[in-house]
Amino acid sequence: MKTLILFYSYSGKTKAIAQELIEKKSADMVEIKDVKRPVKLKAYTAGILAAIRGKAWPIQPLDVDWSAYESLVLLAPVWADNPAPPMNTVLEMLPPEKNISIKMVSMSGKSDCRARLEEAIIARACTLVDFEDIKA
Repeated sequence: MKTLILFYSYSGKTKAIAQELIEKKSADMVEIKDVKRPVKLKAYTAGILAAIRGKAWPIQPLDVDWSAYESLVLLAPVWADNPAPPMNTVLEMLPPEKNISIKMVSMSGKSDCRARLEEAIIARACTLVDFEDIKA
């Protein structure tokens, strides 16, 4: 069973956690990148509003052969108790019948988005196998 770790990191904290995870698991890793990286003010104003509304933001194309992976681990920073908007884009792209683990990274180590994310994953005919809040 092959695993792919997909992560979005605005400040670099989520990327560091993804790299630690790679050392523990035998997995491939792909970074999710904005088409145009927002400046800090836009990220923390428009980005937060988009996160609250569950909106997606344009990301650079992902070079992923989804059929090569049974399990996906998604890591994203928490913006206003929700995943950053680029992660919403990835959620819309998920192929069916994948086992999904989600790790939400924040300064508090808490988020309030498990139910919404689980609903999005089920809508893509995938299974949420693990959800974890991680303190950065």
